[in-house]
Amino acid sequence: MSTPPPGKPYPPNQPPYSGQPYVGDPRSYWRFQRAQQRNAWKAQQQMMRAQRRALRRPSLIGPVLLIASGVLALLLVTGRLAADSFWAWYGHWWPILLIGLGLAALVEWFIDVRMGTIGTRSFGGYVGLVILLLLIGGAASGWSHSWGPFQSQFGDDSDDFFSTFSGPQHTRDMEAVTATVGSAPQIQIQDPRGDVQIAAADGDQIAVISHATVYGGTDDEAQKLFAAHRPRVAVSGSTAVITVDAANNLRSNLTITVPRSASVTVTSSHGDASVTGLGGNVEATLNHGDFQAASIGGHVHARLVSHGGSVSAHEIGGDVTAEGVGDDVTFSDIRGQVLLNGDYTGDIHLERIAKSIHFHSTRTDLSIDGGLPGDLSMDLDSLHATQLLGQIHLVTRSKDIELSQVFGPSDITDSDGRVELDLAGSYPVQIRNNKGDIELAVPPGIGFRVSGQTRNGDIVSDFPLTIAGDQNKTISGVIGKGGPELSLTTDNADLHIRKGDAAPSAPPQVPSAPNAPPAPHLRLPHGQAADSVTQ
Repeated sequence: MSTPPPGKPYPPNQPPYSGQPYVGDPRSYWRFQRAQQRNAWKAQQQMMRAQRRALRRPSLIGPVLLIASGVLALLLVTGRLAADSFWAWYGHWWPILLIGLGLAALVEWFIDVRMGTIGTRSFGGYVGLVILLLLIGGAASGWSHSWGPFQSQFGDDSDDFFSTFSGPQHTRDMEAVTATVGSAPQIQIQDPRGDVQIAAADGDQIAVISHATVYGGTDDEAQKLFAAHRPRVAVSGSTAVITVDAANNLRSNLTITVPRSASVTVTSSHGDASVTGLGGNVEATLNHGDFQAASIGGHVHARLVSHGGSVSAHEIGGDVTAEGVGDDVTFSDIRGQVLLNGDYTGDIHLERIAKSIHFHSTRTDLSIDGGLPGDLSMDLDSLHATQLLGQIHLVTRSKDIELSQVFGPSDITDSDGRVELDLAGSYPVQIRNNKGDIELAVPPGIGFRVSGQTRNGDIVSDFPLTIAGDQNKTISGVIGKGGPELSLTTDNADLHIRKGDAAPSAPPQVPSAPNAPPAPHLRLPHGQAADSVTQ
């Protein structure tokens, strides 16, 4: 191609350069150089990208995560795994997914380093899946914490509230169903939807009265449904089973009288359960609803499977056990021990417990070995108790602790909360706190050995003890003639040892425990699992 005259453009549809670069027009030559540099840079980028892709190796985390998600989905769809329990569990523990993914990536990196492999792992294939699972986990966590209080606004009959939109409401009090059982009978009660009230009566008769409610349909359809879902009582020797068949729009509230010597097992999906006046043991498994037990001669064991309500027990001759996920807990006049295992978002109140107390949640571990003649109140932010007997072990966080009239050794660990302890005698004490004050009241006339320290805080003592240090202060010495050790440690907070009230001559007494039958083991129905989320 011939070169155009100087100052004139190249012919149309012709490249700006052929053979030797044209230098007649500086602007054309500059555009030519910039185009050449841009093409060379793009070619270099493509070559580097191809090299990185050649060195990149796929990660095994993506396929494993996809398989695990598929297995869980299959179990949920087929009903092998209870959906309510799984989502409550996942909403509480979903951060473990992040920990597992990080550990798996760290293991792959360690293997690559050991083998001297060149290149990087490819994680882009499952980043979207991980983000989706994290979003689901956050949504499940928010639902778990908000749905319970929201649902409680409608009461335990919240399912009936929504069922009213299904059609007209039909109610009927069905005729009593009766049966005769032997002495000390074992009675099982299964009501999938409805309240259950159980009371004791003299004699050997069982009487079941059902107040049933049906939503939707005509009167004739409701009457057929009532007749088809009457309570049934099956008796075999000293064992009786009371059942009501489930129906979508049917709620059956049961009032049951049983022999006074009976032991009962109650299973309810939606509804409250209350038991009064029995001499045997009481077991209850509730998915949604409150549980109450009063004047029971044996042991009481309640399990709140999924977002359960409140639990209360009063005047119980044996042990009281509650586990699962619930709201308020109220126990009083318990002549056995109290065992609480689970997470409770409401208030916990205990009074007059004759034997030991053990409470375990995701946030708090508490044990009182000798009993509680006084009372204990605990919520999400505080714990107050008076008249505690025996050894005390407490580990918690973000909770203000106030214990008075303590008759036993104490071992307390807390953080982001204040700890106040009022001793009622000569007992060893160990308190470890972080970002929270410690105040210890010591009875006059009793000897102790004291060692304590604080960082970025002050130390005040009503006793002649040695205080040393500036930013990191310590306190040591002997009160009176010496005795048990008081070990106090806190960070970024103050430490105060003061004179308390005079020690009583003897610890308070609690009711003695009568002989109670052996505590049974409560088993969940097939396919259900307990949640563990908080005090």
